[in-house]
Amino acid sequence: MKLFDSPFAPNPRRVRIFLAEKGLCLPRVSIDLGKLEHRSAEFSAVNPLQRTPALELDSGEILTESVAICRYVEALWPEPPLFGIDPLERARVEMWNRRVELEFFAPVTHAFRHSHPHMAELEQPQIAAWAEVNKPRALAFARFLDGELAKRRFVAGEAFSIADITALVAADFAKSARIAFPDDLKNFARWRAEVSARPSAST
Repeated sequence: MKLFDSPFAPNPRRVRIFLAEKGLCLPRVSIDLGKLEHRSAEFSAVNPLQRTPALELDSGEILTESVAICRYVEALWPEPPLFGIDPLERARVEMWNRRVELEFFAPVTHAFRHSHPHMAELEQPQIAAWAEVNKPRALAFARFLDGELAKRRFVAGEAFSIADITALVAADFAKSARIAFPDDLKNFARWRAEVSARPSAST
């Protein structure tokens, strides 16, 4: 297998963190989004949607979409479990990962793509007003998550999961979107410091 990766993009980072948590190191092909390498004929043959990450299997089949790749990896290497260990825990992890994707990760991404000068070529039309709409949405979810994290150690429960990976990547990417989290989000800050200290977070 080999992973088509983009070093500074958030979705490929989700997969890199997931792989690191599993103790896996796959061969990587770096796709430079700044140089529009994802729009090349070579990469378009890998993923016609021209997005990273993409995982090429030994059979030649291509898997795309971050969570789909992570689910495949989890099925092959189930330890440590990052999608839950029983039906209820798996449902909680799925619920929280989707909440984080829709209410936090997506607004941060929209804010970045519609405000950062380097994205003008990639996001057409780039709508500054849409970036400003999404910034308070991301902050509102961070505040909601702060309240939830007063009840438990990690996003979906007492065990680290894919939901924490998605939330960490979104929180870190918020800096590029010019979103600053208030100092009073103490539980959010405690959680972020803990997950950021995991070796996988440095990938």
